[in-house]
Amino acid sequence: MKNPIEVNGRVYQWMQEPLVVVCIDGCEFDYLAEVVKTGKAPFLKSILKDGYAFKGDCVVPSFTNPNNLSIVTGQPPSVHGICGNFFFDPDLKQEVMMNEVKYLRAETVLAKFSQQGAKVAVITAKDKLRKLLGHQIVNGICFSSEKADQCTVEENGISNVLEMVGLPLPSVYSADLSEFVFAAGVKIMESSRPELMYLSTTDYIQHKYAPGTDGANNFYIMMDRYLSQLDALGVTIAITADHGMNAKTKSDGTPNVIYLQDLADHVVGQGNARVILPITDPYVVHHGALGSYATIYIDKVHQEKLINNLNSKAGIFKVLNNAEACAEFELPNDRVGDLVIVSDKNVVLGTSESRHDLSGLDAPLRSHGGISEQTIPLLFNRRLNKQPSKRMRNFDILDLSLNCLDARS
Repeated sequence: MKNPIEVNGRVYQWMQEPLVVVCIDGCEFDYLAEVVKTGKAPFLKSILKDGYAFKGDCVVPSFTNPNNLSIVTGQPPSVHGICGNFFFDPDLKQEVMMNEVKYLRAETVLAKFSQQGAKVAVITAKDKLRKLLGHQIVNGICFSSEKADQCTVEENGISNVLEMVGLPLPSVYSADLSEFVFAAGVKIMESSRPELMYLSTTDYIQHKYAPGTDGANNFYIMMDRYLSQLDALGVTIAITADHGMNAKTKSDGTPNVIYLQDLADHVVGQGNARVILPITDPYVVHHGALGSYATIYIDKVHQEKLINNLNSKAGIFKVLNNAEACAEFELPNDRVGDLVIVSDKNVVLGTSESRHDLSGLDAPLRSHGGISEQTIPLLFNRRLNKQPSKRMRNFDILDLSLNCLDARS
């Protein structure tokens, strides 16, 4: 057995058997409970029945980038630096996507194990995560479903991916994008048996379908089939999520939105506040860049007036200043605005109404980002050999998998 590896202050034992960690984008626990009721998800049924399933918390903001990077670093955003999909870069003085490795401030467990000789494979649905998840991985595989047709050995550690998987290139707005992740994961585990694999899906389905609906159940039935195949290959499987999901609509089915930039312009005047929506990414058709968390840059002269207005407005759950928000949510102070706004469970936050194109919404809006989407699952196909802590986090998943699971009996 090789020596344990220390990463970001945590010590990890080497794998006793191949480990597959799965991040199901947008998976609240109810999706799992509901699909098990259909009788068509035997793998998930066995995990829920045998006590290998737990509830925990993701990090806030409950968005994709911060949580995926928390999972693979074992730390909150205050350590790894990725506090949104999108942020205001104070050096560039402009709003940018948070996809570049220059924004990452911590090593990943994936990279550190690869540097010590482990075979590592990373497959993500959307290409926006690929560079961050694959940063400093040595002699490993890292690619996205979205650009599986462009893979090269030099860039991704693998080529001819479409031929290997036997599926066409999927649409970025489809369940097929996630299925490709699982199908590729099974093929790679069968052929090269990496010691550590990370699979990350997309929440296209969860944005459209509530737990228990046919659309949601069909997705999880598909996923169960591939998880069963991985389980049959004799690997440890650990499953978590980056965030949950909730309906964000009024009684008439239209999006329940508070447009913060319009509100701020009215209260403190145009040009005195800048609203940033960290949910923003290149794929906004299914959520219109509307989430339940926002940050605002505003000078001290106008802060109190805006805070008082926000605190009196229905649908606003919490208004925090920079120091309060960064302490409560474990965020990097220099990458968060002067104020952080979290909305109620069924409310989303926008900038200006004129800046949001909601024409692509073909179902009642479901979204995430707030505290109300913080509960996520932690599932294992092996038994934990010690009692979990009172508060489990999604970024504990590698610690639990490598240090606290019994090997297959």
